[in-house]
Amino acid sequence: MAGAVSTGRYRNLFAECGIPEEEINRKLEETFQTMFYGSEEERIYHPAGEDMGYMEDTGNHDVRTEGMSYGMMMCVQLNKKEEFDRLWKWAKTYMYLDSGWNQGYFAWSCRTDGTKNANGPAPDGEEFFAMALFFASKRWGDGEGIFCYSEQARQILSDCVHKGEEGKQGGPMWNPANKLIDFVVGCGYSDPSYHCPHFYELFAEYANEEDRQFWREAAAASRAYLVKACHPVTGLSAEYAEYDGSPKVLSEKELKIFGNRHDWFYSDAYRTIANIALDYEWYGKSEELRAVADKIQKFFAETVKDRPEQTYLVDGTVLDQPALHPVGLFATNAQASLAAEGPYAKDFVMKFWNMPLRTGDRRYYDNCLYLFAMLALSGNYRAW
Repeated sequence: MAGAVSTGRYRNLFAECGIPEEEINRKLEETFQTMFYGSEEERIYHPAGEDMGYMEDTGNHDVRTEGMSYGMMMCVQLNKKEEFDRLWKWAKTYMYLDSGWNQGYFAWSCRTDGTKNANGPAPDGEEFFAMALFFASKRWGDGEGIFCYSEQARQILSDCVHKGEEGKQGGPMWNPANKLIDFVVGCGYSDPSYHCPHFYELFAEYANEEDRQFWREAAAASRAYLVKACHPVTGLSAEYAEYDGSPKVLSEKELKIFGNRHDWFYSDAYRTIANIALDYEWYGKSEELRAVADKIQKFFAETVKDRPEQTYLVDGTVLDQPALHPVGLFATNAQASLAAEGPYAKDFVMKFWNMPLRTGDRRYYDNCLYLFAMLALSGNYRAW
């Protein structure tokens, strides 16, 4: 299949289901306005001072590179330059690490006043920062200093590939041997939901010339990895996985650090199918991954239709633990319809259309995945 990046045609699945364009655009804008400018019980974005702003993880009451980079991606897709620049300046001012082992990366968590909670990065933040910055450069043009978006993005990616020594503190974020993104720098395993081969295809065009072959190889390696990481029957992936795709079983020491097991289909893992679907929409390069979308929708529509909001092992075993982010789970399964060809694609889209944003303390993660699904399913999550 020729992907949307080459054809310029992005599917609007809501319109394909008969929803009027005007109504789609209105709901998309209302979703953004609620998340960014709604009441204190609704919003997750907060302006800070005259020219900065941050996205709050309302469940943990901190600011994460995940949320900041997600916010920037939302803003560039929706042509919200002021909010984009505010978020980027806050990230550079408070999260950027300008010294130490991790110099050049971003602290993955800060307090809402900007105080760092950690001095280590989370690689998914860096890849989303870089992609959002490249899109900002393409959509709005480069400015000066930190607002020379393309220069900032190239530097982030250069550090991600070339910093330090693999397996050691301050090393590269992608394993130089297998070209797979690590869960944590040098940890020796990955997180399937971090894999964005559709981003790496674009990095291969926009990054520094000497790094472009690396990103071409990373895109191919990532797609091959995702095939292995997604269960052949259910389509489910684990939160953390070994380089061979098998679920990562944490040691006792690691369990103390991360606080829980991660060899199951739980919060992080919901993003895997969303990324697979967007990759197929943009590039259409892997029919094996396209089939994962059908498998996961079939699993939720048939196998666990009476218990759709639980925690699962990747083989589909239902665990007696409810999903922490049920709205995010459903949003990503609906986004799978960008790739799915089975009988449930339209049903998932329409059920998602009728689903409201989440409220309460845990709304941050769910609603970020909700807005990304709204963008993708309306044809507005685009490669600029």
